[in-house]
Amino acid sequence: MSRAVTILVGTTTGNAQYCAEEAVFRLQAADIQAQIRPMDDLDATVFAGGGLYLICISTYGQGDVPDNARGLYLSLVTDKPDLGAVRYGLISLGDRSHAQTFGFAGRRFDTQLTKLGAQRVGDVLTHDASSGTMPEEATAEWLVGWSARALEGDAAAA
Repeated sequence: MSRAVTILVGTTTGNAQYCAEEAVFRLQAADIQAQIRPMDDLDATVFAGGGLYLICISTYGQGDVPDNARGLYLSLVTDKPDLGAVRYGLISLGDRSHAQTFGFAGRRFDTQLTKLGAQRVGDVLTHDASSGTMPEEATAEWLVGWSARALEGDAAAA
């Protein structure tokens, strides 16, 4: 059974990075290996070989993926790899005051990953910057259920 998670981070202001760091702390405390990989210079080959991933991404501008995530996202769209061996969780950051585009970067990744055969584990955590809660706190709460589900899936696959 794999007890490892690769955390991919797409961020503009650093909030998604903070969520990823909180995730590493919480996962390692639960004896789950976790490593952070910024999306800078990554393409779809990051998913080669499958595995368990946690996508931490913020929405930028008019519902766009952050600049550092653009190359990976476009690679998924154009290269269309088979992601049947990929399982993932998604933490999507946004601001509900931008109602038309709230959380769109996360939605874009979720849609594309699913279209390519990846299986999402659990519900998406969509954090609203206007909510008054810190995204790291929401991440810590959400991870309890997500990591349990992710490990159940690993046990079923073993």
